[in-house]
Amino acid sequence: MNENHVLVEFESRSAKHTFSIGFAVGQKAGEGDVFALTGELGAGKTCFTGGLARGLGVGEEYAITSPTFTLINEYPGRCRLYHFDLYRLNHSAELDDLGYEEYISGKGVVVIEWAEKIAEVMPDDTVSICFGYVDENRRIIGFSGPGKRVLELVKDISRED
Repeated sequence: MNENHVLVEFESRSAKHTFSIGFAVGQKAGEGDVFALTGELGAGKTCFTGGLARGLGVGEEYAITSPTFTLINEYPGRCRLYHFDLYRLNHSAELDDLGYEEYISGKGVVVIEWAEKIAEVMPDDTVSICFGYVDENRRIIGFSGPGKRVLELVKDISRED
């Protein structure tokens, strides 16, 4: 890990808490932020993204769902949210057809589920968020990346439900 990178972990005790952690991050997210989400199926990546979307001001009229088959969903908010789900991606070269470079270098916020599949093409300033199971309801959510940015994003996250 780069000396300027940090790791901050939270324990989420419920889906509601995972959503609220995402919401807090979304309130501070801004143009150019790229979030790389990793974790097993059902670990909370899409739940977190739903909270992040609401924190960005994406309206309740938009259901935040995982774009498993379309690979990307776009949502309007304070700044545009681009939500990738790469579960079905076989190789990072497939991203060229989606215009991946334009998204990550653009003015929106980019969230990428299953980001480990394209680690070699992630920007250096990506904030990585890893979701790990503790039990049926609890998860460990670990934030890592550029120290200053990670600390800004997690500063006001509640450790309580």
